[in-house]
Amino acid sequence: MSNKLRAAIIGATGYGGVEVIRLLLAHPNVEITSVISSSSAGTPIADGYPHLNEIMVGNLDGIDVELMKQKADVVFMATPHGVAAELAPKLVDAGLKVIDISGDFRLKSGEVYEKWYKHKPADPAYVEKAVYGLSEVFDDEVRDATFISNPGCFPTATLLGLVPLVDKGWADLSSIIIDAKSGVSGAGRGLNLASHYSEINENFLAYKVNKHQHTPEIEQVLSRVAGEEVVVSFTTHLVPMTRGILSTMYVKLNGTHSEDEIIEMYRQYYEGRRFVRIRQKGQWPATKQVWGSNYCDIGFSMDERTGRLTIISVIDNVVKGAAGQAVQNLNLMMGWEESTGLAFTPVYP
Repeated sequence: MSNKLRAAIIGATGYGGVEVIRLLLAHPNVEITSVISSSSAGTPIADGYPHLNEIMVGNLDGIDVELMKQKADVVFMATPHGVAAELAPKLVDAGLKVIDISGDFRLKSGEVYEKWYKHKPADPAYVEKAVYGLSEVFDDEVRDATFISNPGCFPTATLLGLVPLVDKGWADLSSIIIDAKSGVSGAGRGLNLASHYSEINENFLAYKVNKHQHTPEIEQVLSRVAGEEVVVSFTTHLVPMTRGILSTMYVKLNGTHSEDEIIEMYRQYYEGRRFVRIRQKGQWPATKQVWGSNYCDIGFSMDERTGRLTIISVIDNVVKGAAGQAVQNLNLMMGWEESTGLAFTPVYP
């Protein structure tokens, strides 16, 4: 009998779920024992994802808590918003470790969740139990957790770029503006007009202006770090590429801090954290440089003329923004080396 950790993946036919499969297949300490889809149960996963032909054998399972108790130790939930709110508490109560990649347990206020996500909020007791899994910031809490709420893709890129500055007290908290761009995979695999080829090809558009559901998540974490309420301006854009997020942040500074000083402060903050790479002065990251990897690359430009700092942060939205960070959180939960199963270089070009 294998002594590997047994993993089940719910929502295995979405982009986040199939990326969890890709990463766990290469993880030395994990065995995938169940792939689950309520819409495609009973069919081979390779029917929907032919690249898994002869790699993943057997049929997709349906959602069955009792079956998961028998077959799994940890469950990854890559489900649409609203599903985990109902299902995750049952899995937690069954004694399973749960890593939820949806947004159902990220926001501590049920009222705020309902306003931004347009779904009924989860039971507050389980929302409180869920640990927010921003790996590089809240790792101590993740290590002691059995229930993780994985951060959103935009918040991951944005918060990793802003938290050190806010934590240090160098940011004018009233001045934060976030201009973020995402590839089309962030919209998921479902059909919708916005991600139709003829709509997005050779096009570049803003969407959910001042209404994106990741806004309160960013504000919640920054407020927690700052110890006071933080409100941001956050605008998202869709670009005609498959993977990647580039988040550009503009912040007025408290006091005078040189670019060299800022870079050194960030390097100290993320010292020993393998997946955050701080660029040298005069170098700014691009999404292609983290493609297919769990890295977050961050660069800076200090505009002495305006006193405003520009921070540029990039991730692969499907990896560091979803499945990769979920596996990173699993490693922390299990006491394994943080990079286990994730120590691969970006794909380039």
